[in-house]
Amino acid sequence: MASLPTVEHRNQEATCYVGNLDPQVDDDLLFELFNNVGHVLNVHMPKDKLTNVHNGYGFVEFRDEIEAEYAIQILNMVKLYDRPLRVSKSALDKKSGAASLDVGANLFIGNLDPVDVDEKLLHDTFSAFGTLIKHPKIMRDEATNQSKGFGFVSYDCFESSDLAIECMNNQFLCNRLITVQYAFKRTEDAIGNVIGVKGERHGSQAERMLAASNPVRKLLSKQARPNMMFAVTGPSSNAASGMGATYVPHGMMPPPPLPPMPPPLTSALMPSMPPPPPPPPLPTTAVAGIVMPPPPPPPLPLTGNIPLPPPPPPPPIS
Repeated sequence: MASLPTVEHRNQEATCYVGNLDPQVDDDLLFELFNNVGHVLNVHMPKDKLTNVHNGYGFVEFRDEIEAEYAIQILNMVKLYDRPLRVSKSALDKKSGAASLDVGANLFIGNLDPVDVDEKLLHDTFSAFGTLIKHPKIMRDEATNQSKGFGFVSYDCFESSDLAIECMNNQFLCNRLITVQYAFKRTEDAIGNVIGVKGERHGSQAERMLAASNPVRKLLSKQARPNMMFAVTGPSSNAASGMGATYVPHGMMPPPPLPPMPPPLTSALMPSMPPPPPPPPLPTTAVAGIVMPPPPPPPLPLTGNIPLPPPPPPPPIS
């Protein structure tokens, strides 16, 4: 295990925090996994001194910051031993990191499917409305690890949380009508442990005023970008006509809007067309008042290798 001075002298900007690790994961497996997305310099997993079992998290140091950012984008929420990895930037000073962005835009999501909905699905769904400052958390049974049917997500601003409530409350997720609303405020002790729940929900006017004046949020929110795979960049003719939203990946320009459909022609605008002429009558032959069908056409002349009949004999000479 690396000592504290060694940890302090690492490049923290190029180091990733990896959480929610299964007990079967070791240093070699973590190195092989993250070495697929960049050049890993060091892997550190804090372990218990008595049992020599890791504490469920570790740190992976890359060669530069760009590789660390790429590892976060690729491996965050990827399942390892049926557990979604929580990969984020590492920082010894938590007050200067994402914890300072917790302005109270925390949402409660209820009536989740306990089998099909996991942290990865919550991340992919709710990151479309803004930047998530924490990994989505689904409350699970400690003995069976089974979902209890509700979870929490946290945004960096109330504009994103309001949009998530407007778009996702009373909507179906995995064939279940979910509930999205502001979570109740929690009471924590001096070291951050939850000791109770208040009767007041987040999203009050006081919290919104404090969030608007948070200087750290203005600095860090420029670097964090929400998931744009499910978002619409402005109004378009498709959305207005109900034809569906346009998917615009991050870093790409949206496609031009489709031209409007021409109005259908009505009977008043259609030009008057004359009726088609009747077909010509077939030629007939009248004999004694009886209409006879036309004679059959003459036979076609025989050509090719088919032998012709002999000519008639000449008349006798008188």
